[in-house]
Amino acid sequence: MGMRKITYKDASAEALLMAMEEDKNVFLIGEGADHINGIGGQCLPAIRKFPERVIDTPLSENGLTGFCIGAALNGMRPVLIHQRDDFMLLTMDQMFNQAAQLRYASGGHHRVPLTILSFIARRPGEGVTHSHSLQSIFAHFPGIKVGMPATAIDAKGMLLRAIFDDDPVIILEHRHNPLYEKREIVPESYFETPLASQIQLSGRDITVVTVSITLLDALAASHKLAGDRILPEIIDLRWLRPLDINPIVRSVKKTGKLLVVDTGWKSCSISSEIVALVSEQAHGYLKCPPRRITLPDAPCPASQYLEPYYHPNPEMIIRAVEEMVK
Repeated sequence: MGMRKITYKDASAEALLMAMEEDKNVFLIGEGADHINGIGGQCLPAIRKFPERVIDTPLSENGLTGFCIGAALNGMRPVLIHQRDDFMLLTMDQMFNQAAQLRYASGGHHRVPLTILSFIARRPGEGVTHSHSLQSIFAHFPGIKVGMPATAIDAKGMLLRAIFDDDPVIILEHRHNPLYEKREIVPESYFETPLASQIQLSGRDITVVTVSITLLDALAASHKLAGDRILPEIIDLRWLRPLDINPIVRSVKKTGKLLVVDTGWKSCSISSEIVALVSEQAHGYLKCPPRRITLPDAPCPASQYLEPYYHPNPEMIIRAVEEMVK
C-alpha cells in the first residue's frame, strides 16, 4: 500500500475521484460543483476526468435533495455537495422525512445510497450564515449516518465509506486552515474508515473526547500538559451516528475523568450525549464530574476580535484538564 503526505483537502478530493472511477453510478452534484475553482479545489480532479458527471444546480437546496433521493432510489450513488452546513437546514424535510426513513417505511425494500458532503467554515467575517457546526441536529435522526473527519486519512476513508454505503450519510468537513491544509500520510489505494472511535493518544490521567478539528486543539494541549506530567488519553469520535461509545467508556474506567471538546453548542449536543452515556455506563468510575468545552450558546460573531474567544482552543483544554486532574 503506497503511502505519501497530502493535505486533508486533497485526500477528500482523491476519495471523490476514486469513487467515480470505482462505480459509474457515482456523480457529484451541487451549487457551483463545476465552478472553475472546484469548490476550493475539491472537485477539480473529478471535473477534469469526468466533466459529464459533475453537475451544477440552481439555488434550491430542498428540491435538489429530493432529486438526489430519486436518483439514489433508481440505482445511482449521488454525492450532493452543500458549500456550508448552515444551508442544509433548508433540506431538512427531504433529508430526514424522506431519505432517512424510506428504508424503514418500505420494510427494507428501498435503499437511499445518498452522500451529503458539506463544510463548516471558520474565518472572521463568515458570521452567523456560514460558521455554525450543526452536527447534533443531523445526528439526532435515526436512519442516517453522520461523520466528521479530523485527519487527512479519515477525510479519504470516511468519504469512501459514505459513498458506498447503501443508506444516506452526511460527511461534515471543517475548512479551518490548520486542518484543511494539514499534510498527513494517506494511503494511495482504496480503503474505508471503520464505524468506530479512535484513540489518537494513549494516556492515564484524563479522557479527552474530541469532535472534528478539536482533535488538533487537544493534541496541541497535550504537549504542554506532558511538561506538567499530565498524560491525557485523546479519542477522536469520527462518527457521531452511529456513536461508538465503547472505547470512551473503557478509557474513563481507566482514567476516572472525562472532558468532551465539541465544535457545536453545549445544549442538546453530541457532548451532552457522550456525558450521558458515560454517566450511565461508567458512573462508579468517575472521580469528578465530567466537563465540556463547546461553543457558547450564542450565534457565531463576525468580528475578527470576538471570533477567537468563541471557538474551543488549546488553552481552554489545558485549563480544564489541569483543574480536573489537580
